[in-house]
Amino acid sequence: MDLSGKRLLVTGGAGLVGSHLAARLADGNEVVVADDLSKGSRERVPDGVEFVEADMTDPDDVTRVVTDDLDCVFHFAAYTDTNYANPRQLFEENGAMTYNVLERMHEVGVSNIAFTSSSTVYGEAPMPTPEDYAPLEPISIYGASKLADEGILSTYAHSHDFTVWLFRFANIVGPHQRGNVVPDFIEKLDDDPQRLEILGDGRQEKSYLHVTDCIEAIQHVVEHTDQAMNTYNLGTRTTTSVTRIADIVADEMGLDPEYAYTGGDRGWTGDVPRMRLSIEKLAALGWSPELSSDAAIRRGARELIAELT
Repeated sequence: MDLSGKRLLVTGGAGLVGSHLAARLADGNEVVVADDLSKGSRERVPDGVEFVEADMTDPDDVTRVVTDDLDCVFHFAAYTDTNYANPRQLFEENGAMTYNVLERMHEVGVSNIAFTSSSTVYGEAPMPTPEDYAPLEPISIYGASKLADEGILSTYAHSHDFTVWLFRFANIVGPHQRGNVVPDFIEKLDDDPQRLEILGDGRQEKSYLHVTDCIEAIQHVVEHTDQAMNTYNLGTRTTTSVTRIADIVADEMGLDPEYAYTGGDRGWTGDVPRMRLSIEKLAALGWSPELSSDAAIRRGARELIAELT
């Protein structure tokens, strides 16, 4: 699908990935951002983009923003916290958002949708994990919600002639991010430069992708694939441990703190200790990330330090 001269909707477009994607798509397209601002910020919505405050769990709000003049919906609205305090709400409302959007799209004749899934659908899979790995056995409610969303998207692709682009993200880092390991470490060290609490044993090791690489990959896949279901991992070939993240953040802040580990092989129930996605399918399509996992962390840390300190 050529992403030029189109009218596009980005749900969750005031969040980390959605706001960056909206800014990129606004060059050459009409872009509408829909967000309830429960986690995103109005200030992140780029200039030149139409903004509608809307809750995708509310069918009336969905009716207002999913209109028959759209060429594609980028459905990014979701609870994204893998350790959310109310897991039932996360599961039910993530599913409701996706189902509401799909039903309304079908009603008005819009059949192109790009969706942000997650590496958490794989659970504790061998590494590097390819897109055709099975069985998918998530270990968190967040991962289970994304897998359920994938199921309904597949149904619309194969039974209602939709074209679906499904992106399984590694950990995304970048400016304006909150509630993740990098901003968490920055805020902790800003409060106490001498000591840093690290959840788990610090050996948890995952891939991190900078948001600029992430949105470039999304655009590349949408523009170069056209199957009913187009499922792609987005990540890097490298990983970074939690202790290494602490080292990078401390270095960027000019600090040398003592680390205090809470213990255990994971930070919380449902945390996947080690994750690295195979990106060979993405590379075969002609795209690879510019930044390694370490470099993504360092760039994200610099951007976030400037915001938070």
